[in-house]
Amino acid sequence: MSIATPVPTVNPVTPTTSDRPTFAPLPGDVDNRATYISFGLAYVFGHGSAAVSQGATPLLDLPGWLPMTLLGAGLAAGTLQATVAAMRAQRTATKPDDILSGKLLGIAWVTAFAALFLAITGLTSTVDVPDLQSTLWPTGSGFVVGLLYVAEGAVRRNLLHYGLGTWLALASTAALLLASPGLYWVLTVAGGGAYALAAALERRRLLR
Repeated sequence: MSIATPVPTVNPVTPTTSDRPTFAPLPGDVDNRATYISFGLAYVFGHGSAAVSQGATPLLDLPGWLPMTLLGAGLAAGTLQATVAAMRAQRTATKPDDILSGKLLGIAWVTAFAALFLAITGLTSTVDVPDLQSTLWPTGSGFVVGLLYVAEGAVRRNLLHYGLGTWLALASTAALLLASPGLYWVLTVAGGGAYALAAALERRRLLR
């Protein structure tokens, strides 16, 4: 008579999955949140400080060099982030045409701001308008960045990027219709608000 020993049952161990979402960009696509945040801070602090310190009755007494310095630092950081993003899109691309597009878009950022610098410097040296540079740099940089976003959005088929670029280009040029400090308030609210919204929507875009 044999005695059967019970065989212990082993519950299968199922791998645990994290509830935290993971981002998996498509080839040639990148996470633009760092770029949006850098440019957004430039708009809020650079244009915002100009808005509150200029006009007939300024809200704050700030040094004249501070708004341009804050704007320049933010634009430099944003341009660097955008160039890195374009190069990252190039590295993740698989098709030769996408790789070439990534290279050209990365170079376009440097070319565009170099051309903007030459244009504004040439105008201010030939036209006797002391405040021309402080007007052209904020609006001109927003216009250039907007057109670059439109080009990048079209190449990468990124509707959020394309829409943000369209809004920035139109808002920056429309701001020229106003005198200081209204010009800077438009750039601060319309530009800074657009970047904040785009940074929030970028996360949702990557999740999809």
